[in-house]
Amino acid sequence: MRIGRSILSVVAGALTGIILSLCTDALLRASGWMPAGLPATDKILALATVYRTIYGVMGAYVAAWLAPYRPMLHALVLGAIGFFVSILGTVVTWNKGPQYGQHWYPITLIVLAIPTAWVGAKLFEMSRHSTDESIR
Repeated sequence: MRIGRSILSVVAGALTGIILSLCTDALLRASGWMPAGLPATDKILALATVYRTIYGVMGAYVAAWLAPYRPMLHALVLGAIGFFVSILGTVVTWNKGPQYGQHWYPITLIVLAIPTAWVGAKLFEMSRHSTDESIR
């Protein structure tokens, strides 16, 4: 039962980040900020880095919140998955053309995957600790 809840917490955290990112991408395309089919500018990639980082923190928070035990571990598992998926995406798209953006962007996603997960779990732990303190 705990293994199922552990898997569910990590999947829910991943889905949080993925769904929020895809919805934001769609809104940016619909508004004309991120034209479909055109190479992304550094400005758009910087914006995407910011919101994907925020959503990554939120996803890690969700994973930690739903974890049946050891919330930091669950969030870091999510971060490790993001790390390896980002590496895979970087390798697959590295020299495939300008439509994949500048090389700094996927490298940034790799570098931020684990710290983002740690921050999300730390925020959860701090909120849980403050809740515990207010109960006393």
